[in-house]
Amino acid sequence: MIEKRQFYINGQWVDPVTAHDFDVIDPSTEDVLGVVSLGGQADTDAAVAAAKAAFPSWSQTNKAERLELLEKLLDVYKARQADMAEAISLEMGAPQKLARNQQVGAGTWHLQGFINAFKDFEFDRPLGPQAPNERTVMEPIGVTALITPWNWPMNQIVLKAVPALASGCTMVLKPSEIAPLSGLLFAEMIHEAGFPAGVFNLVNGDGLGVGSQLSVHPDVDMVSFTGSSRAGIAISKAAADTLKRVSLELGGKGANIIFANAADDAVTNGVARCMRNSGQSCNAPTRMLVERSRYAQALEQAAAAAEATKVGPASEEGGHIGPVVSQMQFDKIQNLIEVGIKEDGATVIAGGLGRPEGLNSGYYVRPTIFADVDNTARINREEIFGPVMTIMPFDTEEEAIAIANDTPYGLTNYIQCGDEEQRQRVARQLRSGMVETNSVGFGMGSPFGGYKQSGNGREGGMFGLHEFMEIKAVSCWADS
Repeated sequence: MIEKRQFYINGQWVDPVTAHDFDVIDPSTEDVLGVVSLGGQADTDAAVAAAKAAFPSWSQTNKAERLELLEKLLDVYKARQADMAEAISLEMGAPQKLARNQQVGAGTWHLQGFINAFKDFEFDRPLGPQAPNERTVMEPIGVTALITPWNWPMNQIVLKAVPALASGCTMVLKPSEIAPLSGLLFAEMIHEAGFPAGVFNLVNGDGLGVGSQLSVHPDVDMVSFTGSSRAGIAISKAAADTLKRVSLELGGKGANIIFANAADDAVTNGVARCMRNSGQSCNAPTRMLVERSRYAQALEQAAAAAEATKVGPASEEGGHIGPVVSQMQFDKIQNLIEVGIKEDGATVIAGGLGRPEGLNSGYYVRPTIFADVDNTARINREEIFGPVMTIMPFDTEEEAIAIANDTPYGLTNYIQCGDEEQRQRVARQLRSGMVETNSVGFGMGSPFGGYKQSGNGREGGMFGLHEFMEIKAVSCWADS
């Protein structure tokens, strides 16, 4: 049994003011693997006070000092990658290979990306030749609240904490209470790297508790949140009374447009991309749109790819997918699969209700593909957040674009097309923050974020640094 009841506040591990134990469940077995404590108002206030007290000093440190600490953090992170992979695998069900290579690897990737961007970042710059003695100064926004999800723990913690640190902000991190172990380990890394007391603080808690307390706290200048659109709306409303900045990375319902001239493996790759991380990715391509001349073949390929997707415990090696994170998530996915069958009238061509054969406990979901369904169906409107995908045909480029954009979300869309001009033309018309084409991923420092109900703001590289800064104009600035 792992017992991690303490919080990291003002450079020390401290007990909660009032004990409130919360079980951490292994999604592969449904067994209790550990216990943490959920914080209360007094814990939140203590963490915010520590961050506020540390801000005047930390915000005035020079770039070289912050860079040295970030590079030390990267070294510590790399040295403890095995510990981090184990924590993530246990708490949210990522199989060993996925945990090591992608879950933990995302943290290394973004940390290095921020360091690269930070080295070239100019915190003050001349306005221009029209005002040679005026300076535009980039300054840290202040005390930040970082609220992160369970599905890609290190991806999201690093995307928030590192640019906040680099910018000169201080912070309180509230990781997901469902998957808190990785966040606690990250706090240990911050401590080992030598960041000053109060710069980084961590309080475990749920959204209604610590999350809400941070969102309304008068001494918090900014909230950066990743999670559901419903929660993002609630945080925005809660933060409105204090007019704090709110940066949101929310849900998605990405379309994957496959034209007739796409590569032969476009459908198979699209299914694999959707099922990765057991479908628990906001940028998953969950709506596959296939040009009609390839549609019948695509149904066969997609069904075969889904049926070939192995499902198993996170503790095992291999290229399989693991369980979804919790009973609540399992029940939600099962309900929406049932909606697809009974309400939407869709045809299940792979998977369906229930657990995969031979897995009688654990939150395992059968990789599921729906066909014979239009874009008005609930399973095409709502984010399922599981290994579930729909396939729809289209006849023209214009129709494909219209279907792809007909969603309240706008995070990531995908295009598979052998015509360079057509691929660029379609990419320009898709209403999303990101468009991945021909299975080529994005580069280090690329801006991550969405349109519409997928949120606002951007994470990653120099774009992520800007999120945590205010802009100040200073006149009569004489160069020394």
